[in-house]
Amino acid sequence: MTWRIRVEHHSCYEYSGVVRASYNEARVTPLTTDTQLVLESTVEVDPDTHPFRYIDYWGSVVHAFDIHQPHTRLEIIGRSVVETTVPPLRLTDLSWDDLCSDVVRDDFSELLAPTVYVPVDARLDEVADTIKAEHSPGTAGQAAIEWVRRELAYVPGTTGVHTSATEAWEGRQGVCQDFAHLALALARSMGIPARYCSGYLHPNPDVGIGATVEGEGHAWVEMWTGDWTALDPTIGWPIGERHVLVARGRDYADVAPIKGIFHGGPTSRLQVTVRLTRLG
Repeated sequence: MTWRIRVEHHSCYEYSGVVRASYNEARVTPLTTDTQLVLESTVEVDPDTHPFRYIDYWGSVVHAFDIHQPHTRLEIIGRSVVETTVPPLRLTDLSWDDLCSDVVRDDFSELLAPTVYVPVDARLDEVADTIKAEHSPGTAGQAAIEWVRRELAYVPGTTGVHTSATEAWEGRQGVCQDFAHLALALARSMGIPARYCSGYLHPNPDVGIGATVEGEGHAWVEMWTGDWTALDPTIGWPIGERHVLVARGRDYADVAPIKGIFHGGPTSRLQVTVRLTRLG
């Protein structure tokens, strides 16, 4: 089945004082892939500026801009229309020895290495060893996802954007970002190259054509065992037509929707709204 979805991602920063200058990056434009086609996309910024569009190292679309006029408010609005479809079933027959080869480890070294959000942890290594002993590479990813869902409860507000996989696991609670980071930790410990995906998930599979719903950012993972397979550790469902992919990277730090620094007002308040409309 194919869906056509309109996405509107609205971020608004309100500063407690006058900001003299700010430098920013926005990753709010969906990707065109073999299962997703971007039909329309725009990024608007207020105060008015002209973003520079480029593709980053990981293949994500970035709009970079800076503002050099006094302002107390910054708005970034990303609008897009995408067609999505269910990914095909990807069957692989690589062995663990294949994944451990020098060629694979060299090609995917950055997606096997630890990061701040996905650190090495001896306790998780033991879990990964158990999964690896009981599964082939083709089924180990799903087993890791199932383990994460047993270990973490989805509780909004219990973690923040700087929480690591081990910190979320120790608290046994988290949000989609934490589920994804913990799944990445297990995959990489097993020697499976794995990357973080950010985007959106339409919450209602039975929504009517033309209906608009409030959504939010979502995160899942992709694991390579001869081909890339997308898995959603938060909901446990296969990636499908309700997922809209925006960016990929090693962890959240590579795909944050808005990044920036500013000079001036000492604090800011961020409000984010996401609206999803099924068009077809």
